[in-house]
Amino acid sequence: MKEVPKKIDLPITGMTCAACSAALERALKKTGGVLHASVNLPAEMASIEFGSAEDALPLTKLVDVIKGEGYGVATSRLTFAVQGMTCAACVGAVDESLKKIHGVLNVQVNLATEQATVEYIPTLAGFGDFRKTVADAGYTALRISRGFTDEEADRKAQEYATIKKHFIVSALLTAPLMILSMAMPESRMYSVIMLLLATPVQFWTGMRFHTAAFAALRHGSTNMNTLISIGTNAAYFYSVFATIAPHFFMARGLQPHVYFETSATIITLILLGRMLEDRAKGKTSEAIKKLIGLQPKTARVIRGDVERDVDLDEVVRGDVVVVRPGERIPVDGLIVDGFSTVDESMLTGESIPVEKSPGDAVYGGTINTSGGFRFRTTKVGAETILSQIISLVRQAQGSKAPIQRLADTIAGIFVPVVLIIALCTLVAWLIFAKENALPLAFMNFIAVLIIACPCALGLATPTAIMVATGRGAEKGILIRDAEALEQSHRITTVLLDKTGTITQGTPEVISMEIVSPVSGNNGFTLSQILSIAATAEKLSEHPLGKAIVRKAASEQITIADALTFEAVAGGGVIATVPSIPEDDRHVLSVLLGTIRMLRERGVGGIADLERIIATGPASGSPVCMAINNQAAGIFFCADALKPDSSAAVSRLQKLGVEVIMVTGDTARAAGEIAAAVGIQRVFSEVLPAMKVAIVRQLKSEGKIVAMVGDGINDAPSLAEADIGMAIGTGTDIAIEAADITLMHGSLLVVADTIRLSRLTMRTIRQNLFWAFFYNVVGIPLAAGLLYIWGGPLLNPMIASAAMSFSSVSVVTNSLRLKKKTLYEGD
Repeated sequence: MKEVPKKIDLPITGMTCAACSAALERALKKTGGVLHASVNLPAEMASIEFGSAEDALPLTKLVDVIKGEGYGVATSRLTFAVQGMTCAACVGAVDESLKKIHGVLNVQVNLATEQATVEYIPTLAGFGDFRKTVADAGYTALRISRGFTDEEADRKAQEYATIKKHFIVSALLTAPLMILSMAMPESRMYSVIMLLLATPVQFWTGMRFHTAAFAALRHGSTNMNTLISIGTNAAYFYSVFATIAPHFFMARGLQPHVYFETSATIITLILLGRMLEDRAKGKTSEAIKKLIGLQPKTARVIRGDVERDVDLDEVVRGDVVVVRPGERIPVDGLIVDGFSTVDESMLTGESIPVEKSPGDAVYGGTINTSGGFRFRTTKVGAETILSQIISLVRQAQGSKAPIQRLADTIAGIFVPVVLIIALCTLVAWLIFAKENALPLAFMNFIAVLIIACPCALGLATPTAIMVATGRGAEKGILIRDAEALEQSHRITTVLLDKTGTITQGTPEVISMEIVSPVSGNNGFTLSQILSIAATAEKLSEHPLGKAIVRKAASEQITIADALTFEAVAGGGVIATVPSIPEDDRHVLSVLLGTIRMLRERGVGGIADLERIIATGPASGSPVCMAINNQAAGIFFCADALKPDSSAAVSRLQKLGVEVIMVTGDTARAAGEIAAAVGIQRVFSEVLPAMKVAIVRQLKSEGKIVAMVGDGINDAPSLAEADIGMAIGTGTDIAIEAADITLMHGSLLVVADTIRLSRLTMRTIRQNLFWAFFYNVVGIPLAAGLLYIWGGPLLNPMIASAAMSFSSVSVVTNSLRLKKKTLYEGD
């Protein structure tokens, strides 16, 4: 039984315009068992989601549905060696095991050559799956083809080479057609020569259009190819008829004009446009190619005490990998031997290499700058941080923005409407033209068919999304989907969690105070207070608790093990600790946390704590301590600001965004931090659970709220906000925690994200405007509107050039996003 995932991505071939993607999406949505389907034209990808894994359709049925609509599913073929086969039964075992892999369409196993050839869908399966399955069957699979590559990129490169060849042939045949049409008077010989030159263009280089149009017609749908095929075939077969039966026209007082150069030129110009469009679309996914390029093709592993270079697909969890100076680290793992520095800028944005020693984590795609080491792999394949980033970028590039819905709706009815307009144009000219009615009606009919372009509508939004998400990934901004990117341009308020966002996230103890013995602390010394507090906080995960433990360790003060420990969310810790040597009591009951927690638990000496807080350092966050329910001391902890926090807040405010800080600190400490970075509005003494209520309050004020936090502790408020942004170092954050993940720890990328979203939406609006404007103006011109008032008619060849370059212009405009400045420092 094949293990079928709940959601799959299928690479689609044969789509040429928005009508194609809309038709396929409708067909998939109508298929039983499919919960949701989304088809992305520039990415040439269909994302299909099932209600559950049990509801998932057999892959062959989905492929049949796609083929039934006249399109195809891109597949790859891989031949690899299979060792251990000795008879036909072995062949059968390998064959059956490979066929059970989800994503495999066809398998051929050859005993004589000891090889297997597998046809598969590259987004669903790969050699790693084949190797594991063959091994489970009792044999060994060895790759004999080249190393890791983006097979989908290879396929697109081959398609580009094919269309380029077709364009060159078409252009070489069309050029003499154009010369003959202008230089040679019409005659029977002239028409025959034109026919011989035009036929290869019509039925070889142009066959892709006719095939796609016929496939769509068979299933009751239409697309851009329908318009091209009808228009060029009309011109071609009209000309053929005029060539072989000129007397038919002359008997009716008409000249038997031929339009071979028209059909050939239309096909040639459209091929040129398609070629330029494919090349431009290839540039929209350069970010993915760069990310894939960060991954080395091989790894040096130790197996049987011998170092061996193996393909990356063959590295398994637990392998010990050897890395030498200057090499890229192949996968994620923990260093077991050696010391080095590693350039992690591709993850963290920090240009300074990070020192690494045994026990430290390393990540695939980063560069070992000096020293050699060995590490044990912990994550391989799709589990690595780099693979997750690639997957997230692909997911975002394949998603649809809400603004695209209008274009999709129009694209769905566009071609039938154009066909009706073209027929109306033909009839109107035949009825109302005073002379030359037939050729005028015929040329305008073709011009309307050819100039209409649903492609520009279909490419307007997704190409901009692809470029923007790729640009974001290069900046360390991982956008979950197109909807998050679109929503970000509307952000009016950014809510910043203080710790780890505005500040470094590693507070230190800057001051300690003992409560007077009058309050009943029985004369503990400062070092004793610190020892007791560090023992109580030893198991704490809170940054302030860790700061107290670090302070005790730095002063070489004894830190024992607590007897009991309880963390109080938003409050502090409750612990019992062994008595210190100088004290004759056996167990001490310790409270450490906010003054509110101590007050709620009836601790004595609260007034003394309040007095110390009032006179203590304003920048310090107070951690109050009680021993045996009596106030004992206070630790003031301060967290240094990130060096660019103030500049980031200023940039956000220049973008017209209100910046608000939320923190659990006292109002006095929070106010000082806020003033230092230029924030006017602050929510202080906030428990974690209260952050959600604050987000709701801001939303009730009519604000579009982005919550920026660490992606783990702030998960509820990140989910509640209109846009949740998880900010971290790129290695210790949960990538799944937010709408947008900011890999670099700098707050500046928050402003970059908003600016990128605004630029993207501006580009999408420009694309949609020109796509609509082009069709709204172009179709009436092609129908002959200007001719009514004495203006010129639009030649179908000019119409084909305009149609071809309309979609090219949309893609080119989207590519301009790659060069746009996100901020002055770019």
